[in-house]
Amino acid sequence: MEETISLKELFGTLKKRILLILAITLTAVMVSGIVSFFVLTPIYQASTQILINKSNSDQGNYNPADVQTSLQLINTYTVILKSPAILDLVIEEMDLNMTSGQLSQKVTVSNENQSQVMNISVQDENPNQAAELANMIAKVFKEENIMKADNINILSRAEVLDGQSPVKPQPILNIAIALVVGLMAGVGLAFLLEYLDNTVKNEQDVEKNLELPILGVISVIEDSKFEDMKHRRSERKPRTRGESIGS
Repeated sequence: MEETISLKELFGTLKKRILLILAITLTAVMVSGIVSFFVLTPIYQASTQILINKSNSDQGNYNPADVQTSLQLINTYTVILKSPAILDLVIEEMDLNMTSGQLSQKVTVSNENQSQVMNISVQDENPNQAAELANMIAKVFKEENIMKADNINILSRAEVLDGQSPVKPQPILNIAIALVVGLMAGVGLAFLLEYLDNTVKNEQDVEKNLELPILGVISVIEDSKFEDMKHRRSERKPRTRGESIGS
């Protein structure tokens, strides 16, 4: 026989375990806030843009095939920008104490809506170094020109802005995620504990857990009511003959 749970039972379980749910949720929020504000290192981002196209002398004769070919080479340029052939020279120029693989993890290359403009973004703990790395990568890529492109122009240089905020961590987002996760974990644990609780508390538990019929119920009388019943019984008790003559 399938068991059904009513909404009243669901809300009853939540009400019963509300302190547990709140404790787990608040703990998750506090841990997330402490880690985001005091443990994780802020990471800053700087970006530069480069344009790769045909030389100016050839632009008088517009050829869509040339543009399409340049767009198809974007993926190739992306790989080259993050390759040791470029990054090793950047490390050498800036005298960095890292490998090309470590530097590659800091670099993100993308293009603007399938255009010939490429964005070079670098993330680093130091905002000044992030900007210097982005500019140096663009400079080395232009000078080396491994693909022998006709024209490579640097459209914008990476700069450090006053009061620049880190791109990560994002404390507010982390706390919001922790709030949702903590609430879900608390509710899930509350229902799990309720499911594993097989103790008998009332007549419904006898029928549900022990599958026994209920023949009778012993009512629970509070002490105050019990004393009141004794007092009323003593008042109704008939007087003896000796008590009536004495009176």
